[in-house]
Amino acid sequence: MTDFSLAGKVALVTGGTSGIGRRQALALARAGAAVVLVGRREAQLREAITDIEAVGGRATALPADLSDRGLLSELAASAALPFGAIDVLINAAGVNFRQPVEEITLESWDATLNLNLAVPFFLARELVPAMKERGWGRIINIASLQSSRAFPNGLAYGASKGGISQLTRAMTEAWSRDGITCNAIAPGFFPTELTAPVYENPELLDRLAAQTTVGRNGVLSDLDGLTVFLAAPASDYVTGQVIHLDGGFTAK
Repeated sequence: MTDFSLAGKVALVTGGTSGIGRRQALALARAGAAVVLVGRREAQLREAITDIEAVGGRATALPADLSDRGLLSELAASAALPFGAIDVLINAAGVNFRQPVEEITLESWDATLNLNLAVPFFLARELVPAMKERGWGRIINIASLQSSRAFPNGLAYGASKGGISQLTRAMTEAWSRDGITCNAIAPGFFPTELTAPVYENPELLDRLAAQTTVGRNGVLSDLDGLTVFLAAPASDYVTGQVIHLDGGFTAK
């Protein structure tokens, strides 16, 4: 029987305070995983833990500013303390400044590429040795429609998400022989903090929904099935893939 259970597994989810990361953490907990949430805002971390505990799950939080890469080694070690070594890593933390090309600064470029691309690699590399010891692990990155398409005011963000697609493939080449699968989810338009400017424009939202083949934009619960599948033993032979979860947006 195909195994979608995460009982006995431990997941680390960055960006766990809101949006995609928070929903994915809840989905993993419902499937049986113990979840370690990472984010900057402690009040939102507590709320996310309350949501998980309300469905019978187990969760704890590590408040941290992931943009400081010097903290990643300590963070990885601390993440293994509450429930044991990390089996599943979801790299959901991200930033999108939505700047016109002429307004991109060295600081905003570096901040975008650091959090969206560098941190997922360096955090994963800290966790991989323990996964190798057990011969099993899951790394799930968050890509984007902008991994393969260009959008206005998205040059730095698009560069980082294009990089995530290739990083996912390179991780697979490096680590999948050790039982660690590496995949990415490329969401369409979902209601999150990063897409708030889009959701404030009803006409734009309608146009985006019309671009999908299902006729609507995403809701956060649409993330649940694919997230659990990629984290579970059911996906043992799936690795190196960037899977668009976009209602058919990229099919047109």
